[in-house]
Amino acid sequence: MFTADQLIAHAVGDYLLQSEWMATQKTKKSLATLVHCITYVIPFLFITQNPITIAVIGGTHFVIDRWHLARYVAWIKNRPWPGSTPWADSSRTGFHADTPAWLGGWLVIIIDNIMHILINGVAIAFWG
Repeated sequence: MFTADQLIAHAVGDYLLQSEWMATQKTKKSLATLVHCITYVIPFLFITQNPITIAVIGGTHFVIDRWHLARYVAWIKNRPWPGSTPWADSSRTGFHADTPAWLGGWLVIIIDNIMHILINGVAIAFWG
């Protein structure tokens, strides 16, 4: 279901083709997110030209990045544990405010990447 091509396309689209403007503005402005998503899907065109697959990859990428959904996943996964914190104290990364900033930042980046890679893999496997 998951291939090296898909992982490379994700890395190129999400890191090499993403400008500083896109990275800093995509959670604030839909235009930045849209431009990022358009450039993000370019490497996937070497894997598939199926318009449904490209739309799913680009559309879900837009939603995940625009509203920074990975921090909600981080917060939800930490909720059942003793001492879990309310959203108001965790909204930056989804982790407790006492979590070192570098650690919370990296963990939410990892969650974000896993979300994208899983969705992309399913889209490619399902629609080709």
